[in-house]
Amino acid sequence: MMRRILLVEDNEMNRDMLSRRLQRRGYEVIIAVDGQQGVAMAQSESPDVILMDMSLPVMDGWEAARTLKSSPQTRDLPVIALTAHAMSTDRDKAIEAGCDDYDTKPIELTRLLAKIEALIARSGKDIAETGTSS
Repeated sequence: MMRRILLVEDNEMNRDMLSRRLQRRGYEVIIAVDGQQGVAMAQSESPDVILMDMSLPVMDGWEAARTLKSSPQTRDLPVIALTAHAMSTDRDKAIEAGCDDYDTKPIELTRLLAKIEALIARSGKDIAETGTSS
C-alpha cells in the first residue's frame, strides 16, 4: 500500500522540490497551500503523515496543528512541523501545538524520511496491537 503524505507548504519551490523527492521514494503526495486547506484535506484524505510548514497564509501551521489535534477525526494523524527556525523554543512550540515531530529547513531528506517512517510505524503499530492509539 502506498503511503500518503499531506504536504502543507505555501512556497511553490519548496513544495515542488519536496513532493518530487518524496514521490521518488514511493510516497503519494497530496498538497495544500495554506493551513485551512491543510486541515480540510487532512479530514477528507486521511494521510499517513502530515508535513506542516509553520509559516502559512490564512491559518498558520501552529493553528492548523492545534485544530487537527483537537478534532477526534484527525487527532491521531502524525504531524511533523517544518520550520526555517532552528531554535529550541520552536521545537517546544511545535510539540505544544500538538505536532509529533519537528524538522528544520532546508530539509535534509534522509533525516526527514527517518522521522516520517518512525511516525508511520508508531501509528500503525499502536492501532494493530491494541485497537487504540497511545
